[in-house]
Amino acid sequence: MVKLTSLVKTSGCAAKLPPAQLHEVLGSLPLVHDEHLVGGFENSDDALVYRLDNGTLVIQTVDFFPPMVDDPYTFGQVAAANALSDIYAMGSEPKIAMNLMCFPSCLELEVMHQILLGGLDKANEAGAVIAGGHTISDPTPKYGLCVTGFAKEGEVWANKGAQEGDLLVLTKSLGVGIINTAVKASMASEEAASAAIKSMVTLNKYARDEALGYTVHAATDITGFSLLGHSQEMAVASDVQLVIESEKVPILPFVEEYSIQGLNPGGLYNNRDYIGGSVDMVASIRQSLQDVLYDPQTSGGLLFSMPGKDAKAYSEKTGFPIIGYVKAKGEKPILVV
Repeated sequence: MVKLTSLVKTSGCAAKLPPAQLHEVLGSLPLVHDEHLVGGFENSDDALVYRLDNGTLVIQTVDFFPPMVDDPYTFGQVAAANALSDIYAMGSEPKIAMNLMCFPSCLELEVMHQILLGGLDKANEAGAVIAGGHTISDPTPKYGLCVTGFAKEGEVWANKGAQEGDLLVLTKSLGVGIINTAVKASMASEEAASAAIKSMVTLNKYARDEALGYTVHAATDITGFSLLGHSQEMAVASDVQLVIESEKVPILPFVEEYSIQGLNPGGLYNNRDYIGGSVDMVASIRQSLQDVLYDPQTSGGLLFSMPGKDAKAYSEKTGFPIIGYVKAKGEKPILVV
């Protein structure tokens, strides 16, 4: 059977368009003004929010990418978990979804079956219904979902709203981009590869569900633009400075070792080039740790900005670490210490 990763140049969320190019295009587009549109891309939120006439809020997102693993079923799981994550980052639950599939003619149809089955199983775990989609022939396989959730007024989280004095909680370890690069180079250990897969197929549903019992001032998920990239978006949207305590950031096994060996994805350097000017990095932080903070994540965790009491209680209950805090607006949006 053809290895899926042999058909791609970049994998997972590392395949995203460089952020500088994306923002150049988005910044040139006119903003859409609609009285029912609660939130769009102007604040870099994870999904759009649209208010229906009866007051119901519709939350919608779309995400797809090329494979980062060779097993088609696992690829389907990861891609679905990643797409579903945007809805969880908004504090909602995914309810309906549609498949997006690009499929090469050189692959057996059983490969497509396994990819779709992996996505279906993750959607079932999330309590969402997949009903239909769209498929085209393409030399590079790609898969993902268009996902919709629903909420009531006041129930939706946004990446805008972090407040001075908040603590920052991260719900997954970093490093899947670097590990996936090591896997593609046949240099990753079985332990590292397994840890990355386990992280990527884990739904953010459970972190979101537990967080509903606490106050969340701002939230986002950590994907292709890295921890620092998505933190920068939260800081700018909230008009504050986020302080990341680098030694408290959870990291998957062997990640720094692989980074030192040069097994960094191209997206890591794209992120640094774009975000670096917005980050005040303490000079003593080792290069490999800096690399991890810029690493593009696939199906990464949620980042919460919560009042101190709530963050500590949530962290104690779930085991998710507190990795920093929020200060008044500083010279740069992000300070890494």
